[in-house]
Parts: sequence; structure tokens; C-alpha cells
Amino acid sequence: MKATIIKMIIALIGAGAAAAFAATTGAGAEENGLLIWAFIGFGVMVIMVQAVPAVILFASMLKGLFAHSDKEITANKH
Repeated sequence: MKATIIKMIIALIGAGAAAAFAATTGAGAEENGLLIWAFIGFGVMVIMVQAVPAVILFASMLKGLFAHSDKEITANKH
């Protein structure tokens, strides 16, 4: 049991050190390609298209809440 824990700790330290070394040496991609920007733009367009009906619904809700009603409320007795 103790040997398994020691092996696991060594593996985690080694993986952490390798990740830290890769992060400091600039081993990652240097620039984003056109496909990445197209994907981000598509995501923004989806959010904006969904926001338009939400704003319209919110505005109509506020209009309904704060509109002054000229009708008098009466109870009909049958």
C-alpha cells in the first residue's frame, strides 16, 4: 500500500514538472488560425441571435407591468 502511494506521488510530480516545463518553453501554438476565429464568430452570432427575442420579450414584459390600465376592475355576479 505504501509503495503504491509513493509511486503515485512520483508520477504526479513528474507529470506536473513536465507540464510546467512545456508551459515555460513555449511548446504551444503561437497563433490562432482562421478556423478558430470562425468558430468564435459563429458562437457570438448564435448568442446574439438568441438575445434579440429575449430583449423583445423583456421589453414587452416591462411594458405590461408598468402600463397604466384605464379599465376599472369589477366583479360580475351571476
